[in-house]
Formats: sequence, structure tokens, C-alpha cells
Amino acid sequence: MMQDVLLCGYAYHTSKFCTAHRTPGLQNYLIRLQTEGSSIVLVDGHETQLVPWDIIFLPPGTVYELRVGAEPSTMDGTSKIASGDYYLFCNNEWIEGWWNRSFRPWRVNIDPNETLLTLWKQLILEKSHLNEDNHELTSHLLRTLCLYLERIISEKDPSHNRPYTASRMKRYIESHVVDTLMIEDVAKYVGLSVPRASQVFKECFGKTMIQYAMEIRLSGAVDRMNYTSMTLGEISDSCGFKSYTFFHRAFKEKYGVSPSVFRNKSQEKSTLFHENRKARPSE
Repeated sequence: MMQDVLLCGYAYHTSKFCTAHRTPGLQNYLIRLQTEGSSIVLVDGHETQLVPWDIIFLPPGTVYELRVGAEPSTMDGTSKIASGDYYLFCNNEWIEGWWNRSFRPWRVNIDPNETLLTLWKQLILEKSHLNEDNHELTSHLLRTLCLYLERIISEKDPSHNRPYTASRMKRYIESHVVDTLMIEDVAKYVGLSVPRASQVFKECFGKTMIQYAMEIRLSGAVDRMNYTSMTLGEISDSCGFKSYTFFHRAFKEKYGVSPSVFRNKSQEKSTLFHENRKARPSE
């Protein structure tokens, strides 16, 4: 059975180190995450310095070389060698399809992410169990790691994945709907301009962010009317409306009746339901 994960591990260097994959280049896909210190990579002849949380994606055929201890000296002329990284060599049909289905930069600097490290460490652990038939588990862990990396990259580059970016905006609105919600805050959260954020949201959900926020507030108001004894003023405040007058107008526009009429009808229906249940003969 073809191995999905050919080599997976963690390396920490305190002395000079160099590894080269010269012509014809890498035989498999390489994913490498710099977690500590720095290093130099030569990719198809171009030299780049990697810093903590730089991650690189290199396909088969890439002429690749890693150098540790070749970085510039510090201000006082000394140079302390320290470089830590996670690496993964892999190859199968799924990886090839995942790799080619969307564009990603060969190098991306991401935010520190403990979930990513946990997945990587678990994959290393399973790969180290040489005598166990755990191919299925390592295969699923590899896919999970790759898909999680895809999410991280999407968050880093909002234009890369519009549906995911729109979903992030949606979750942000849901979490802040009772606050003074500003479109500028939503756009800043996903790293887009206000016009671009508004366009992406509207294209994905068919409504504006303000319309969606209003739907959530009104839906919350209906739940409170049906299932709590809160006053209408308290409901208005708890759902994020600026004033009861605004709440009253928005509610009537949505449901065709005022909040008080809606609540009275709801209470009448509830009373009638319970009376009918009491009137039923016991089974």
C-alpha cells in the first residue's frame, strides 16, 4: 500500500546545517513550518530567509536547499544558531488534487496556531509507530492537517476564499449583534475594505450585513416574547436596538403588527394550546 506520509518530524538545530535536493529536485510534496529562530531556503535558485511561523509549500520537481547558520550576524557581530521547524514529505492522489485545486503562495507567514501544532505532533506520533497498521489514521490526519492549513491561508488572504470569508463575517455579526455593530468593524475583522466586504457578503448571502443583523435581532425578540416574561422595553434593549421606537418600527415592518399585538396573539395561542391538551381524555 502506498504511504501517504513518507517523512514527518520536528528538527531543532544549534549548529550549522545544510540539506540539498538538487536536480531533478524534490521527489514528493514538502510542507515545512519554521517555528523558532530562522533559516535560509534556496528554492529554484532564489534565496529567502524564513522567520518564525513562515510556512512553505513546495511541489515535486522543486530544486530545494535548506541552510541553518547562514543568516546575517547580530549587531554585535555574533551569531547564535537556533532553528526549529516541523516538516512533512507526502505524496498520493488526494494530496495532488488538494495541492492543485486552488492557488496558494509557496511561502506564507501565519499567526501562531496551537491547533496546527497539535495536529502536526499527532501525525508525527502516528508515523513513528512503525509496527502498527495505522495507514488509515495517518491518511486522515494528513488530510485534516492540509485542510486546516487551507483554512489558515484563507483567513490570512481573505480574497482567496470568498465563501469562507463571508462565513467569518456572518459569525462576527452573530457574536456582536447586540452591540453597536459597525460595518467598518466587520470589514476590519476579515481584512477587507468596507466596499469589498459588503460586496462579498451580499454576493454570498443575498442580503446586506445590516439586513442580516436586523433578522437576528428580530428573531431574538420573537423568542423572548414567546418564552420569557421580559417587558417589551427589556426585549428591545437586550436585542441590540437603539431605542424602543426603532424596535417598534422595525418589528411592525417585518411582521405586519406591533410587538404588543404580536405578543398578545402569541400568548392567546399558547393558552389555547394548553387548554386543549388538558381537555384531551387520558390515553
